[in-house]
Amino acid sequence: MVKTIEWVNGKVRMIDQSRLPREVKYIDCTDYEMVAEGIKKLWIRGAPAIGIAAAMGIALGAQEIKANNFNDLMKGLNHVFQTLLLTRPTAVNIQWAVERIKLFLTERKDQTVDKLKALLIEESLKILQEDIEINKAIGRWGAQFIKDGDTVITHCNAGSLATGGYGTATAPIRVAVEQGKKIQVIADETRPVLQGCRLTAWELMEDNIPVTLITDNTAGALLRKGEINLAIVGTDRTVANGDVANKIGTYSLAVLCKENGVPFYVAAPLSSIDFSIPNGELIPIEERGSEEVTHIFECHIAPEGVKVRNLAFDVTPAKYITGIITEKGVFRPEDLHKLNEKDVDLSAFMLKAT
Repeated sequence: MVKTIEWVNGKVRMIDQSRLPREVKYIDCTDYEMVAEGIKKLWIRGAPAIGIAAAMGIALGAQEIKANNFNDLMKGLNHVFQTLLLTRPTAVNIQWAVERIKLFLTERKDQTVDKLKALLIEESLKILQEDIEINKAIGRWGAQFIKDGDTVITHCNAGSLATGGYGTATAPIRVAVEQGKKIQVIADETRPVLQGCRLTAWELMEDNIPVTLITDNTAGALLRKGEINLAIVGTDRTVANGDVANKIGTYSLAVLCKENGVPFYVAAPLSSIDFSIPNGELIPIEERGSEEVTHIFECHIAPEGVKVRNLAFDVTPAKYITGIITEKGVFRPEDLHKLNEKDVDLSAFMLKAT
């Protein structure tokens, strides 16, 4: 699998996903502002991946700060935190990474500034490795719902490119293949930026996993014909009642699955679950520039001057979701809050394949 992001010789190296699959190019970010630019311009995207990028961006930013003590360092980092938090508002993982780093530093405030700077690099690398292990756990829990011979549909890209490695929505698919199951994957193209077309199809082909690309508006026809057995998608922010914000078009796919009796699963690492928000109506939804809709790469395809709405995400209500696959197990949306409660026997609430 291709490496999405890594720390190399004091720089944050990320694959430029905006160029895939036409060109495989890596960009070395030399400061936190360049990391922020990469998040904004979709060099790196996917909730877990941008959380890792944020952590590495903070570590990179810290190296430039001249400080004599913990308080000076934190004061200097505040601008770094805010710059990264403002890049993409819907995905909660940037906020998660910032809060984790703040707590990490506060618990070690008696260390020297040089030591804290070194520890920030180590912590960002730890976050990267943890993400890969979390994804593999999601894969193990989710693979039980994929039967030999199944066809799985996914939307956007929640594969290895959207994470530290292995993927979230693709993790159950990968584990199912490793278990010897013969399965097929249907990838929605995912307009307007075509992450399903450019990224999911590409990375699955790279790993010899059978994949068929369809236009977004083909999904309903295939579901109605009974050619799809289940759907697995990722999430940029899942909230306390089980509502899910994910790439625009996820809601439509979920409704179509419900109408046709096809199970709809969401792969959600705990870092992407925001228990502070009670329901999906309160999730901030990012709107992006019109050129993503009016252009495909450099080709202008729309009438000059046409008005555009470009919502990057939509919210899928919990009632359309069969189960949420986490690294702790698979849960009905209405039981998700149990993950945020203490001394709860989670096994009593886990979904299991029949």
